[in-house]
Formats: sequence, structure tokens, C-alpha cells
Amino acid sequence: MYRTKTCGELRFSNVGEEVTLAGWVQHARKMGGMTFVDLRDRYGITQLVFNAETDADLCEKSNHLGREYVIQVTGLVSERSAKNAKIPTGDIEIIVKSMNILNTSDVPPFTIEDESDGGDDIRMKYRYLDLRRNPVRRNLELRHKFAFEVRRYLDQQGFLEIETPILVNSTPEGARDFVVPSRMNPGQFYALPQSPQTLKQLCMVAGIDRYFQICKCFRDEDLRADRQPEFTQIDCEMSFVEQEDILQMFEGMSRHLFKQILNIDIPTLPRMTWADAMKNYGSDKPDTRFGMAFVELKNNQPDNASREIVESIFPEGFTVFDEAAYIGGICCEGQAVYTRKQIDQLTDFVKRPQIGAKGLVYARVAEDGSVKSSVDKFYSQEVLQQVAQKMNAKAGDLILILSGADAMKVRKQLCELRLEMGSRMGLRPKDKFSCLWVIDFPMYEWSDEEQRLMAMHHPFTSPKPEDIPLLDTDPASVRANAYDMVVNGVEVGGGSIRIHDAKLQQKIFEILGFTPEQAQLKFGFLMNAFKFGAPPHGGLAYGLDRFVSLFAGLDSIRDCIAFPKNNSGRDVMLDAPGYLDQSQLDELNLVVDVKE
Repeated sequence: MYRTKTCGELRFSNVGEEVTLAGWVQHARKMGGMTFVDLRDRYGITQLVFNAETDADLCEKSNHLGREYVIQVTGLVSERSAKNAKIPTGDIEIIVKSMNILNTSDVPPFTIEDESDGGDDIRMKYRYLDLRRNPVRRNLELRHKFAFEVRRYLDQQGFLEIETPILVNSTPEGARDFVVPSRMNPGQFYALPQSPQTLKQLCMVAGIDRYFQICKCFRDEDLRADRQPEFTQIDCEMSFVEQEDILQMFEGMSRHLFKQILNIDIPTLPRMTWADAMKNYGSDKPDTRFGMAFVELKNNQPDNASREIVESIFPEGFTVFDEAAYIGGICCEGQAVYTRKQIDQLTDFVKRPQIGAKGLVYARVAEDGSVKSSVDKFYSQEVLQQVAQKMNAKAGDLILILSGADAMKVRKQLCELRLEMGSRMGLRPKDKFSCLWVIDFPMYEWSDEEQRLMAMHHPFTSPKPEDIPLLDTDPASVRANAYDMVVNGVEVGGGSIRIHDAKLQQKIFEILGFTPEQAQLKFGFLMNAFKFGAPPHGGLAYGLDRFVSLFAGLDSIRDCIAFPKNNSGRDVMLDAPGYLDQSQLDELNLVVDVKE
């Protein structure tokens, strides 16, 4: 046997036992006639002691151990004189009797410790070394436990785990597909699934009733902290259900996960309509760990988020506000102490190209109740007092206001400002969780690029029954029977009640601009299946990577994935993607023209 114990399990109760351990050398340090070695494996660290007085040759051999050498030792568990309270094995050490060097190691390119000196690029290139570090390993252990608890909960609820194909057909209405050429069908391609959407609906037609799958999905889209070209999805579907059934089922799963993994009892999830989320927070995934909801000071541009006209609280005189269609603000409690330099930093923040505001108006409420503002010369104290009252601002508060010609665009800018202030004010701690359902999404959104209505979720989402008549008269105002779960401002999952009627599905395709022939070509298999008794059904999918990263308090999903891609979609460890030999290209009937 290579080992009888791991490096993380020995305790004071094991003193006097002879054990065999195996692992990697974390540190080796010589002190007089003794050498101390920290031996590490996945389970922890144990201190080894080599004593020149009892075995000079063995002690001399230990002096030549380098970092990350793989060794096997046999020795006696002894009480440690200088105990280390920072590690679970800190009460004991191993007096080594014999050692076998199983493998040597080159000097690692970075220190394999909790606080590594390796940057992202070098750690990704040597990811197999990075995975030896405790923080990364703990993320993978958390991910394992998370997936295990998902399976346990869904199994108890009668779900069947069913695998669906990875090589599928390419479909429109979504991100770009990754495609795979077919050698046996020249000129034809498979696509890797963006999700198993149509396949899980076919499982419902097949009478499976309750399906789930923890599956890989693929999307060829621009990357950011919460995106990878391949990601893992908890995909679920149920038959004979309405929206309420699904929300209750998966709220239960979320409650189970929080309790079993973090030992947190989450309350009943509140529900917020998409319109309220956009009106009050400028986002369909609002961070509700803190308040600071928007206050509309002017809105003469009714839309799906707010159909009410709000007359301007400001008299004419300030051109920026006079010409704006929308003026909105947030009240930052206790932040009137902000200096002009800090205000200028906020102004620069909202004027960044990715946010796009043209400027920022502020007002401080002084201790005596007076209001000092950057637009003092345009408005009287009486008007500014009305603004403070409208904003529910009190002495010591800071008011921040944005405006513009497009109400939705300004809301999104105000959203970024709200999140920035929430972070600055310490209102977004990673160990505090606020969960909610966002419901009643619009069925469609307008695409300037395509110059047509696009499905906000996907073309299989059912409209709310009471809005179906609007499909003929005002499709842009139709609400979808759709829902998202949001945790701390992150969409961790979403889904909808599906269309199970072939005629209604055909109508949706028409609104999206598909001819009957195009719809039949792309989705004929699904529409034909609906003709054979499709049950009412619905479901949702969670992003496992996102959910786990929230539980781990990570800023990027990359840190809870064993072998992730970088921001350019490359695997720098495997050096993928790469070029194919010409013989492979010929076999696949592909001609590659690489332009410099």
C-alpha cells in the first residue's frame, strides 16, 4: 500500500501509531541536526521530522528534497512540541523511519500556496499545478457537493436524469453555434448544443414527465467573467405543470442547496415583475441586497417598463433636463460627505464608453436640511427641497441624478451607478444572499441589427394566456410565461412554460419572421411531435458554474471550473483551438483560408 493514512486525517488520538503517508513536498527546512518537511496531499498537510541523531543517512537524503517532489514515508505519529493551530494536523508530526522518493519535480513556475505569486496566465498554462492549491481545490469540492445535492433533491422529487446528444443540428434564434464537420456527410455539419431545449421538450412528449440533466452547453459568444464557451447547465423539465408548480419545485431545490451546503435558511423568494425590475433597478436581474431604488423625476417616454407619464419636477431653465425624456435618481444614505474629487470619479465612471452617460448631477442634503447641488444656479432652494422630498432624502444623504433621451438606456446607466455606490458603501457583501424570482418578461424585444422582433428567451416560450389575443394586434406588448431566478444581481437560472400546441407554435414562428418552410426545416421534428399528444409542460435551467461561484464568493466562474478557457476563448494549457493537418482537412472536405 502506498499509504495507510492521508495527510489531513491524523490527530492527537493517533499518537503512537505507525503510519505510511504519500504526497507532495510543500516545504523543507533544515534546523540544526533535524529537517522538517511539510507533506501535502488533497486532504491536508502533515509535518515530517527527519533526525540526524537517529538516522544520519535518511536525514541527509531529506536535505535534497525539492518542492513538489512526490515521496512516500513511514514513521511514528508523535505529539508536536510547537503546535500549529492553523492546520487540523497541527498537534502531531511524523518521526520518519523510512522514505521512498516516488518522483522528482522541476521547480514549479509559481508557488503552490494559498497566496500564489503566479498571475492568471501562468496559472492557466499550468492549471494542473494550480489545482493543487487549497483555494482552487476547495472550489472543486464545493462544485462536487453542489452537483451531488442537486441530484439528490431531484431524485427525491421523481426526476429522471437523461443524457441528450452533444452532436445536434444548428438552430437560429440564439448565440452563434460551435459547428463540427461530418466526414461521412460531406459539406454537412453538426452543431454543439447551446442547450438541450428541444430535446427535453421531446422527453415530455415521450411521457418522461420529470427530466433533468447536468450537461455541457456551448455558445460561441464574447466572453466575460460569468461566461465561458463551454459551461455546465442544470437542465430541468416537467409535464402537466403551470408556472406556480415550477417556481415552488425549484425554490425548494434552492432552499435545499443553501441549507445543505452553506447552512443558510433562505426565506420565501419574493417575486418581482420584469417591468418593476426595470423601472426601479434598471436591470432584469436586480441586486436586492440593498435598496436605493430609482425615483423617476421625469418620464415622458412610456414603455414596457413604465407606462405612466411622470411630469418633470424641474421647471425649465437647465437645457440638459429640459430636453431629456427621462430623469431618474438614487438616494445614497449618509453619503453627503462625498468630496468633489469623489463626485468627479463617479462622473468619470458613468461617462465610460461601456456605460455611456453624458454627465452626472448631484445634490447633498446638509445637516440643517438645506440642499446644495451642482445645478444650484438653475433651480431655487424650493425646487431642490422638492427634489429631496421626492427622493425621500434626509440630512446627510447624497442624491445622484442621470438623464437622457432614451428612458431604458438611462435606467441601465443608473443601474451601473447604483451597483457602484452599493459596492462603495459596503452593501454587497459576498456572504449575504438575496434571492428573488423575476417574472412576466416581455415575449419579444426589438433588434436594431435584425430590424425585427426577436424572442427574449427562445421561440418555444408560451405567452401568458391572457395576452394571446395581442399576438395579432400588438405583439411587442405580449408578456411571456417566463421566469428567472436571481441571486445577488446574478441570473442563476431561468425558464418558461412552453408552447405545446402546434398551431400556436407556428404563429410564434411567423411573428419571428420564419416562413412555414423555414420553420419546418429547422423545427419540423418538434412541431411534428406536438401532433402526437404533447402535454402541457415547462421547465428551467440553472447555470451550475454561476451558482457555485456565488456560493464560493468568486468574481469569475473560471475559478470553479477545473480546466477553463481564458478571455480569448483559448485553453492555454492544451493550446486549443489549433490548426489541423492538411490530411485531416481533406478528409473532412474543408478548405481553410487563413488571412493574415
